[in-house]
Amino acid sequence: MRLVNTHQYRRWFLSAVACFLPVVSQAATEVNIGVQPATQPIYIAKAAGYLAPIEEKYDVSFVFHSFSYGAPENQALATGALDLASAGMGPAIVASARLPAQLLGITILEQTAIIVPADSGIASVEDLKGKKIAYPGKGSQQYPLLVKGLADAGMTVADVQLFKTKGSDVTQLVTQKDVDAGITWDPHVSKALASGDAKVLLKAESILPLKSGHYIGNGFYGRTEFIENNEPLVQDVMGALVQAIQLIKSEPETAIGMWSDEIGFPSEVIAFSLNEEISVYDPDVVPGEETISTYTRFLKDAEILMEGDAPKVNSSFAAKALAN
Repeated sequence: MRLVNTHQYRRWFLSAVACFLPVVSQAATEVNIGVQPATQPIYIAKAAGYLAPIEEKYDVSFVFHSFSYGAPENQALATGALDLASAGMGPAIVASARLPAQLLGITILEQTAIIVPADSGIASVEDLKGKKIAYPGKGSQQYPLLVKGLADAGMTVADVQLFKTKGSDVTQLVTQKDVDAGITWDPHVSKALASGDAKVLLKAESILPLKSGHYIGNGFYGRTEFIENNEPLVQDVMGALVQAIQLIKSEPETAIGMWSDEIGFPSEVIAFSLNEEISVYDPDVVPGEETISTYTRFLKDAEILMEGDAPKVNSSFAAKALAN
């Protein structure tokens, strides 16, 4: 029989006992949230101090991770690197349909517009025939909006010249007149409009009004496992988002300053967005069944979603947050 010396036995015994002792956390657990450099309410929730009590209550630390657009944000969510996310409704619905994720709320309305140079002679969608249009790619929600906008005017993408580029570069191409028109999201839209070098040809609400007469622009969603394991925390975060939107509506100047500090955009650009309703905020963040069903059909027609894709929507947190 092999003998174990006293020193080895003591180390083994202490290790075994440690397995049965309660674990004392030395640091708050991180909750990773995906964001984008846009006027998302989650930034106001942070800046206004609405997230701090939640961190203290659950001994967590909210860590923001910024992405330039939805695809890499969803990839991070898929790997478990993110727990919650704020992104355009297209990526939010795709994630809730194809990943183990759930849509929790609609946090921004509108956001998307087709713009042209300020002195352009293009006055209607019909005038876009044969023109060069910058867009952020077929996987973006802007692409099907453009397709529908053209279809409503009796045209297809074959009637125009599409130029694929980053959403943040669309406005520069338009204002420099490298293209005849472009479609992108806020705050890029407002940046171009506030400069006086661009004008709106068509807002998203004129193409696909889905909620309160507006297009749905931004969604808040998360990994199903995280949501199910942290329901009280998720509820409090949704409550903080509703509070943030209420602040945006009641104290817009305060919110503008907070956003400017958080995302680095000029205050006048953000003010333009709010005043001209390029981005619209409504405390009713509940993702209604009819709204999501219509939007899902829209994405399927654009082949962004497949026929078998079924978004997983959990509206209970938003409904309770609104009621409270």
